[in-house]
Amino acid sequence: MKLIFATSNQHKLKEILAIAPAGFEILGLKDIGFTEELPETRNTIEGNSLQKAEYLANKFGIACFSEDTGLEINVLDGEPGVYSARYAGPKASYNDNTDMVLQKMKGEADRSARFKTVITYYAGGNYVQFEGITEGIILEERKGNQGFGYDPIFKPLGADKTYAEMTLEEKNLYSHRKKSFELFANHLQSITVNR
Repeated sequence: MKLIFATSNQHKLKEILAIAPAGFEILGLKDIGFTEELPETRNTIEGNSLQKAEYLANKFGIACFSEDTGLEINVLDGEPGVYSARYAGPKASYNDNTDMVLQKMKGEADRSARFKTVITYYAGGNYVQFEGITEGIILEERKGNQGFGYDPIFKPLGADKTYAEMTLEEKNLYSHRKKSFELFANHLQSITVNR
């Protein structure tokens, strides 16, 4: 089964490819020559995930899936949340965003946070969504140089390393993205079996 993943983020594509079950061929936007920016103007993670999938499906007339992920920090009232990729501004780098979180968290005793991923599968004008959440804490400084985004400052509950100190295989033991994708894959397999 061939699926289009509505992302040009090669890190996200690599993570999804590492956990995709046998029988699924997953292509990113670069693989299909799509270079436009996908719209992300909704004010929720669920809304952005749906918007991207709907846009691509309508443009190409194909079934596709998208995901949107946010880091939600309790003491910051759920920030950066839906603005995780542009927390420090529209052109912010991963480092800029991480710096902003560390600055806002300075001196805070409550370091609890979660990563939330919502995958939207859009086909034939209908959609279904799958949510994965990983609880953890925000460190006071960066640790590790693997992964991307906020990985160097996020340590999942039950782990002794940040995401950025883990191999991809280790990260997938905890990953919010993997949790949502497994639900999605189970859904796809049930569709395939029922055909």
